[in-house]
Amino acid sequence: MADSAPHGSPGQRQATGRLLIAGEWTTGEASAPVLDKYRLQPFAEVCLPGREQVRRCIARADAAFRASTLDNHARGAVLDRAAALIEQRSEELVDILRQEAGFPRSDAAGEVRRCAATFRLSAEEARDFGGEIVPIEGAGGQTGRIGFTLRVPLGVVCAITPFNAPLNTVAHKVGPALAAGNAVVLKPSMHTPLSSCLMAEVLIAAGLPPGLISVLHGGAEVAQWLLDEPVVRFYAFTGSTEVGRAIQERVGLRRTQMELGSIAHCILCADANLHVALPKVVNASFRKAGQVCTSIQVLLVERSRLDEVETRLAALVTALPYGDPGRPDTVVGPVISEESARRIESWIGQALEGGARRLAGGERVGAVVPPTLLGDVDPGTPIGCREVFGPVLCIAPFDTLDEAIARVNATPFGLATGLFTNRLDAALTAARRLEVGGVHINETPSSRVDVMPYGGTKDSGFGREGPRYAVREMSEERMITLFP
Repeated sequence: MADSAPHGSPGQRQATGRLLIAGEWTTGEASAPVLDKYRLQPFAEVCLPGREQVRRCIARADAAFRASTLDNHARGAVLDRAAALIEQRSEELVDILRQEAGFPRSDAAGEVRRCAATFRLSAEEARDFGGEIVPIEGAGGQTGRIGFTLRVPLGVVCAITPFNAPLNTVAHKVGPALAAGNAVVLKPSMHTPLSSCLMAEVLIAAGLPPGLISVLHGGAEVAQWLLDEPVVRFYAFTGSTEVGRAIQERVGLRRTQMELGSIAHCILCADANLHVALPKVVNASFRKAGQVCTSIQVLLVERSRLDEVETRLAALVTALPYGDPGRPDTVVGPVISEESARRIESWIGQALEGGARRLAGGERVGAVVPPTLLGDVDPGTPIGCREVFGPVLCIAPFDTLDEAIARVNATPFGLATGLFTNRLDAALTAARRLEVGGVHINETPSSRVDVMPYGGTKDSGFGREGPRYAVREMSEERMITLFP
């Protein structure tokens, strides 16, 4: 059974997250509920494909790629129109994100704005997509020979995306892949499927030919089926290090981009301007309920400022409105599931039993974990050595910058680090020695701008997002030589 659109009428919220295969919205072989993350009650359902539907989807995506005649200009125009349509439907998207992701309005509206911006950046890259001249005549015996490169798309790109940025992270995979001329098969998180469906609907309305964007919902089983399809040339994945490692082992020589786990640190030196730094620290720690790979988990504070920072941060964190994301003043909404909330609560409890001090926080209610600030956390407890992915910030002292850098580098992760200082020598030392993908001076590790290259090192993955950089990841260079 197939429909021409994923829901009943324009502007009406989608009741079912359908599958998009070969340009048609269709049901699957099973379905699963989508929960309102605050009320913990189903508000929609998502269709789950069977094995043959996955095979058919990949085959039709490959056929659509091979049949596509979109040139660079046309791909850029589609992405520009999609950005405008995203903005036109912003209120609908904000409402969907409030329910399926638990985002307060500020976080949801930010997702929508950044999604539109990422599509526009991708449109620019589509128009600039090309190779370069190679000075081949500089080699002996090559007089008159011309050399240049072409950049060509790979084919079918599979994007496996997370719940914590269900529009913008998806846009950072879908936009550049389409800009380079690929077909995209998108498998969004089971927690947040509806925003991806609406994005795909927008792309088709913007003029993308049927088959160049597909949507398959599902969990680990569907992901495994996608990994087993040899036609897929590139996998773009954001998620845990454990799953990323398993994907990499499964796909062999095929190409991937991995944005994986993290324990994000921020270093606060004694000379930092706390009036500027602390509000940024609070925002970076607790937006999206701390469910961002670069959310600050450990704030390293030079010991001479520790007491002052603890006092001021405790007041700021305690004052954060939290709870129902439908309230206009809410800053911290629920985490993605009650199961995640229970895990976070357990980790806080273990830290307190290990001697940590709770400077701000309270009792969990459903999937809502109050914004929590901890001091004296034992590094051996889970919250001290594993990614919490929740609204929890730990404060720890350091005596020298060398000590702080060593602590960051001692983790297996390396995504991003922030550093607040007015000393140029300290800033440059940190920039050179921190083993992370991004170092942000007088900013937090989560101060991502969509135009920049974004990605990590070590167990935080490899490859770079950011449309200019991702377009190169999702295409290949072909050398052309010509004797006239």
